[in-house]
Amino acid sequence: MPVFKRKRTYILAGGCVLLAGFGALGGCETAATVGLNLITTTSFEVEGEMLFMTGEINSKTLQQFEAVIAEHPQITTLVECNVPGSLDDDTMIPLTYRVRELGLNTYLTSKSVVASGGSDLFLGGVSRQAEAGAQIGVHSWSDGVRDAVDYPRDSPEHAANLGLIEDLLGDGAFYWFTIEAAPAAEIHWMTGDEMEEFGVLTTPVRQPGSGPRCPAEWVDDG
Repeated sequence: MPVFKRKRTYILAGGCVLLAGFGALGGCETAATVGLNLITTTSFEVEGEMLFMTGEINSKTLQQFEAVIAEHPQITTLVECNVPGSLDDDTMIPLTYRVRELGLNTYLTSKSVVASGGSDLFLGGVSRQAEAGAQIGVHSWSDGVRDAVDYPRDSPEHAANLGLIEDLLGDGAFYWFTIEAAPAAEIHWMTGDEMEEFGVLTTPVRQPGSGPRCPAEWVDDG
């Protein structure tokens, strides 16, 4: 069964345009995805018990994560700084399960921006905290022809991503919300009420600056 990649927009040489959230769009998209999965797109930095992360999740990210955890077994919390999506959900899904398996918490600072697969990864935390100002973006996946909402709810195309959400949150309500909140080429930024309704956070929103700080070079102050 295919797992549908959900990406940001890329404009490549030769006029090839890749739209956020689209899966198999032909040879151009395939070549771009293969190329981006051959390089490192995710960075990690350790500070005490905190593991800071930035960049898109790709096929190398889980291996990077495991190496850091092996070297720093004291880590208790994954802090997502700027994780705009996943180039490879075949990696994002087991990475998210691994975060939960290890009993790690997840944290968003007031300047954190996560979307798509980055938002799914946040749900892997046992405790999930966010400061006021953190942004959590969601949208539908697409196979390049149809968006998720075009498939019946009992369609097997939903199985991988729906199963992940059910395992993490106890039911699939958040999954159905995400695919209806915005089409694949757009992003819906969740409100505080939506985060509460779907159990995205496990504690009330924290005050800005009350927790760990992302490395300055990973923060967009614009």
